[in-house]
Amino acid sequence: MSLSPEPQLKGIVTKLFCRQGFYLQANPDGSIQGTPEDTSSFTHFNLIPVGLCVVTIQSAKLGHYVAMNAEGLLYSSRRSGRAWYMGLDKEGRVMKGNRVKKTKAAAHFVPKLLEVAACRI
Repeated sequence: MSLSPEPQLKGIVTKLFCRQGFYLQANPDGSIQGTPEDTSSFTHFNLIPVGLCVVTIQSAKLGHYVAMNAEGLLYSSRRSGRAWYMGLDKEGRVMKGNRVKKTKAAAHFVPKLLEVAACRI
């Protein structure tokens, strides 16, 4: 009797470009921000589907998930949590969660496909 390998989900490796003109970036210090530069490897994310039109966002380089604290501020975490909307303002700063609405440009991101990959959760 052999053990089956850990289940893996198919996700995509992508860059997330906000309609405000910035790429989402997860920094090694745990902070999340927008950057106009698309050359940083910290702008690569795994989009892992978890429901209909719902994805988990994981930094491809760090392995951390994009998360939101109780004050509505974004950070990166080793564990995934509950659902919320994220957004970047016109200067590329992360907006507080209670200020982001799904219908606003700040919350609209265009994924720029880099590759399809298997992701462990």
